[in-house]
Amino acid sequence: MKRSGFLLLLVIPFFALSQDSGIPAEFTLEKSEPEAHLRFLASDELQGRRTTEMGNNIAARYIAAQLEAYGLKTAPGLEGYFQPIAFEAVTPPRQASFTLHKTVYTQGENLLLLTGNADNLKTEAVFVNYGWIDEESGHNDYQGLDVKGKIVLALPGTPDGQDPMSIFNAMKTKRKLARQQGAVALIELYRLQFPWAFFRSFFDKENLSLADEDAQDSPGQDIVYGWMQEEQDGNFQRLQEGKKLKATLTSKGFSRRTTFSQNVIGIIEGTDPQLRDEYVLLTAHYDHVGTGKNGGGAFTPQDSIFNGARDNGMGTVALISAAKALSKDRPRRSVIILAVTGEELGLLGSKYYSEHPLIPLDKTIFNLNTDGAGYNDVSYVSVVGFGRTGTDALVEAGVNIFGLDVFPNPAPEQNLYDRSDNVSFASKGVPAIQFTPGTTGFDEKISKYYHQVGDNPDTIDYGYLHKFCQAFARTARLIADDNARPQWRNGDKYEKAGKELYGE
Repeated sequence: MKRSGFLLLLVIPFFALSQDSGIPAEFTLEKSEPEAHLRFLASDELQGRRTTEMGNNIAARYIAAQLEAYGLKTAPGLEGYFQPIAFEAVTPPRQASFTLHKTVYTQGENLLLLTGNADNLKTEAVFVNYGWIDEESGHNDYQGLDVKGKIVLALPGTPDGQDPMSIFNAMKTKRKLARQQGAVALIELYRLQFPWAFFRSFFDKENLSLADEDAQDSPGQDIVYGWMQEEQDGNFQRLQEGKKLKATLTSKGFSRRTTFSQNVIGIIEGTDPQLRDEYVLLTAHYDHVGTGKNGGGAFTPQDSIFNGARDNGMGTVALISAAKALSKDRPRRSVIILAVTGEELGLLGSKYYSEHPLIPLDKTIFNLNTDGAGYNDVSYVSVVGFGRTGTDALVEAGVNIFGLDVFPNPAPEQNLYDRSDNVSFASKGVPAIQFTPGTTGFDEKISKYYHQVGDNPDTIDYGYLHKFCQAFARTARLIADDNARPQWRNGDKYEKAGKELYGE
């Protein structure tokens, strides 16, 4: 059978829209449809949907096939439903050592270099605080320092953020800044709260990041970059005092290559002539962590596939369901359906779209993102960001009509708002919330499946999934139909960005 015929067979069962009865389409969504979508997307055949790998690409094609069947328009500038994204795949050095004064650091023990090769480089080490430059504020950690040809050591993160997400997001920028200043290596001090062994297991393998569009970041201009655990030898205190210390660096086996993935996007045009130029953005990430050593928790020879039925198969299915419902009964405002890749690698697909939007962000009035680690109470939809955007009443109405309640802002200690794709848009100023399966806190019911091989389709409550999909589509419709635009709450950390975006 030709591939096009295979895709057609996938699409036909889900395109049997019910007769127009005047009832909003989310109320007529059949329970069997979300289940069928999830059983395919979280099947073993898709091998955990790891970004850039075959299973991820098949999932993208499947989602695109649904959008085409529902009649969604392609976004401006695209020939189809894919927004292609180039990724940089990096394999860390296999052997490395760093000697600071008389203390030796060894790769995999108390040193983890991620990029760059060096052949017994002998130079000096310089402490550069955070190694950060911000032209807007005038902050410059390199001011007055001569780092040309030297190894620079830095605190993790930036002056404004030392939480894990801020630290990880700053890594590539800090590496680039160090190179621009003439340094030959940048090593950050490991002061994160989670164990070094966990950090090492995550990064000491091929890792993906967005390909750098700056020509300066060519393979021939790599600098050595990595992390080290401090030894109690007084060296860092001496560096902070401005003293010079001799350093030697060796690094072998680093490599990099370019590979590709894609966001999937379709447009539903609004019906109101006054509101159709405003867009509600619906998002869900369709990638997961893959198989074996690329996955999250433990695995066995019998089961090494991290299917990701909950994270984020459920959210992806809710997005597909909303695409069907809202395309059948179009709301007043236009709607962007955006399935993003690379979330598990650091929100990379949504970050790419936010920096390369196909619909201008100042015309995007809201982001309703759906994601989650799982669920432990099927009487709820949990909403991360509840109380921040003026949409609370609409969210409650969208959820309550299907017999569910809203659980606001679960597990605040987890900082969930800034750990999912909604933050890529919130940071640009777009009001955003995260619509997640019923989570009242991170307990054994969540950890049993979160990034575990057991998170497969047979463990899902499909009655709840049906309600969740209906509630997501209904909430999206109510926001898209409302006369008022969502607004950041006064004093919200993203309020300033919103005013700048919309010219308020």
